[in-house]
Amino acid sequence: MKKILYTIIILILAGSTGCDEEQFLKEDPRDNLYADNLFGTFQGFRLATNALLDFVRDEREDKIQSAELGFAWKIGVDNGWANTELSWTRGLNQYNIELNPEMQLLNGDTAGNPGIFLLMYRAINSANMIIARAENPAVDWEATSPEMELQNKQLILGHAHLIRAWAYRHLVYSFGDVPISTEEINGLNYKNDWERRPVREVQELIVEDLLLAEEYLPHVSNSVLNLSGAIASHYLAEMYLWMDMPEQARDKASTVVYGGDFSLTTSRFGVRANEPGVPFMDQFYDGNITRDQGNREALWIFPNSDVLNLPGASSNSMRRSWVINYNGYAPFTPENGGRGIGRLAISAWAFSIYEPQDDRFSEYAVRKFYIGFDGDTIRTHMEPSQMNINNNRWASTRKWDWTYNDPNLWNANYAFADQVYLRVAETYLLLAEAEFKLGNLGEAATLINQIRRRSNASEISPNQVTIDFILDERSRELVTEEHRRHTMVRTGKLVERNRAHNRFAASIQEFQVLLPIPQRVIDANTDRVMPQNQGY
Repeated sequence: MKKILYTIIILILAGSTGCDEEQFLKEDPRDNLYADNLFGTFQGFRLATNALLDFVRDEREDKIQSAELGFAWKIGVDNGWANTELSWTRGLNQYNIELNPEMQLLNGDTAGNPGIFLLMYRAINSANMIIARAENPAVDWEATSPEMELQNKQLILGHAHLIRAWAYRHLVYSFGDVPISTEEINGLNYKNDWERRPVREVQELIVEDLLLAEEYLPHVSNSVLNLSGAIASHYLAEMYLWMDMPEQARDKASTVVYGGDFSLTTSRFGVRANEPGVPFMDQFYDGNITRDQGNREALWIFPNSDVLNLPGASSNSMRRSWVINYNGYAPFTPENGGRGIGRLAISAWAFSIYEPQDDRFSEYAVRKFYIGFDGDTIRTHMEPSQMNINNNRWASTRKWDWTYNDPNLWNANYAFADQVYLRVAETYLLLAEAEFKLGNLGEAATLINQIRRRSNASEISPNQVTIDFILDERSRELVTEEHRRHTMVRTGKLVERNRAHNRFAASIQEFQVLLPIPQRVIDANTDRVMPQNQGY
């Protein structure tokens, strides 16, 4: 019932301001009456902003054929590939002819699930509607003072601007120049002559949205229903780095790293503190995700479990996407981590760059063996020679291990664990990158060493800091979490590092740094020619 309520709100948003995939950003206002009712009170806006967060959750659901949708930004890179390679991943995995404007990842499927381009515009259109409706002077903000009224309104606007920035971030990294839409489309201002705007304009809009979100949201939130302004500060640091503004990047990352509200997990805590393990992995366990549960490293979380008793809990596909299909030789059990089908995998190179004593490479963090049906130990592979399609003994991360309590459901398709989406460890590495770009190698090394020290990796000296070392460290720390493709695009390293570290992606051509605009979008924009990205 909770999911049904959540879905109804999403449909209202998408129906009122979402896009008709066949006509790009064309709007159908037939649900406008429902939207008017929804946006009359603060509580209605709260329901809408909670539903808006579902677009972010979509990244970790299998919106298109049994893998997290976020694979779009995690394979075809130096540290990620498609083990169980299917038609909808092959083009990105190998950069072959199947990476084209007709591919399902971009255009969606026959069941009505949108591809990544149109999904982002659905989120943008929904955010635009919330932003526009919040300016209605008749809204009952359910406040007892003018100060509270402003606070409630800004809380709503902060969420909407943050999600709009999140969506444009995915779009501009993936496609380059994209159309900009900042107004609610109400049926009277329909257009089919959308124009792709330059990357710099999109970056500036993202920064504008993030600055508002940073101002309007609390810097740190103890409620899982309210996002923190620190999330906006984090993404501002990233965007400023891309815009070659390292001083501004340093300022924004510093507010998160040194603000006192967030910190690295350096000691054992929580639900498995008395079991064998390492501090690095404690922050990923279901029951250790929220601030109330002791997690001070998480910036953005997905509260999915029934334990938190929240509306909108949804399934995620991280476990089954990133873990091999081992059920031919080992049972689905909590010890084995639950069901996997191995659509996605960590590259052999990414495994090879850990030091042996690094906790992030320990048996608690990497699945190095399974206990088979007969109780025997079955080792996994991570050697370059074994990095072959459909290797059902390939090693994998244990960040997403999770099973139901009921043994009858240990082979369930999906997980409902509370999950971390963004961690302050990544902010540390953004700050280190800013310091590096400013020539402050000592400060950069100090930040990197804090990351490495908590995982028992050896410390580095300032003269070891390079952009490639930072990218290596990001992989060691954030593999399967970060949008690796975005990082490679931002640093201009995608082609170079693919060719050096991932034999499946080594055939990438320069033009494939950008993905193609979906053909259905180009065809629907009938009053203006929408140019395709060069090379497609």
